[in-house]
Amino acid sequence: MSNNVALARTDDPAELERFREIQRLCYRCAEEVAATLEPGVTEREACRRMRHWLRDHGVDDWLHTPFAWFGDRSAFQGFRVPTQFLPSGRRLEEGMPYILDMAPVKRGYSADIGYGGVLGENRIWDRLDADLAEYRDLILELVRERRTFAAIYAEVDALIDRQGHQNRHRKYPGRVIGHQVGIIGGPLPRRVGFPFGVRFLQTIGRELVKERLEGRSPLWNGTKRSQHPPTPGLWAVEPHIGFRGVGVKFEELLVVTEDDAYWLDDDLPHVHRWAARKAAA
Repeated sequence: MSNNVALARTDDPAELERFREIQRLCYRCAEEVAATLEPGVTEREACRRMRHWLRDHGVDDWLHTPFAWFGDRSAFQGFRVPTQFLPSGRRLEEGMPYILDMAPVKRGYSADIGYGGVLGENRIWDRLDADLAEYRDLILELVRERRTFAAIYAEVDALIDRQGHQNRHRKYPGRVIGHQVGIIGGPLPRRVGFPFGVRFLQTIGRELVKERLEGRSPLWNGTKRSQHPPTPGLWAVEPHIGFRGVGVKFEELLVVTEDDAYWLDDDLPHVHRWAARKAAA
């Protein structure tokens, strides 16, 4: 693997399979850690469990270390500064929603996923999660139509408004709904810089400069820098909606080619959950 390689080659099935494997590893981690959550567990403890699980399964670097958001923090209630995204001492309670988010690297291949759930029952969470399914279809359809990233962002905002919810991904740094994912390498050490991997920061910094020179950006938001057709490569896409202190999201990898797009994997927990709900309706 060359240290100069950053973006995924979407015409290489073997390379895409490596990304699929690391994404599936993330979801296995999320499901297994979620199964251990109980009243009294803190966000910090949930993140510690994710880190240890991933290290035990061969993870050797990070895009960013795991996050966990419990209760109204799942909707980024009151978030104003970046440090508020870091895991806190918030304790999980019965009926609380939660989000587990992780972005590990294994032998250079990376993924970034978001996994939502609720401890027990929560009607608002159920409704939000049902509504969230629409975004997966909408985003894929618009990318295939070659709408600009900024236009797709606006269409997602319009759907959020129609559903009566709040846009929560605009709270992320850069107000992003997605970002490019690639192969992480280079001579820098595998260290974390609060909370991002140092080698990831080097890679994304290089791509920001390169893409800006070409009138594009590896960050997907609603600004003028995203007023261009979808860039071929792998994109971690993360629509995040909220209502009355409850937040839900999914995050998974989208493959964009020169003339098409598809989700890297349909064998994912939220996809199965939505299909089961639709079948039971």
